[in-house]
Amino acid sequence: MFEITEKALENLTSYLQQNKTESAIRIALMQGGCAGPALGLALDDAKDNDTTFNKGTIDFLIEKELLSTCGAVKIDFVEAEHGSGFSITSTNPVGGGGGCSSGSCASGSCCS
Repeated sequence: MFEITEKALENLTSYLQQNKTESAIRIALMQGGCAGPALGLALDDAKDNDTTFNKGTIDFLIEKELLSTCGAVKIDFVEAEHGSGFSITSTNPVGGGGGCSSGSCASGSCCS
């Protein structure tokens, strides 16, 4: 139900150590712009309705309802020419499309 690549785990562990943070990492549905909602990462404390996955020295949290909706979750760290970052994917897509699907981007109202 949960997978994290070695590279992603190394980067998260390094970030937490450098910032002297011992928080758990929440996988949550974040509001997006034109692309709609997407899975993202945040520092947080465990709640009663969470499923917890422990990898290395880090606890990963995800709400049980979100986990049942999105299915298996995978976190990777991607290095690209124009920047690097975490990629969070799930078996079942969570994005419902953003406000741009109606064509409003043509007017420049929501996308750059």
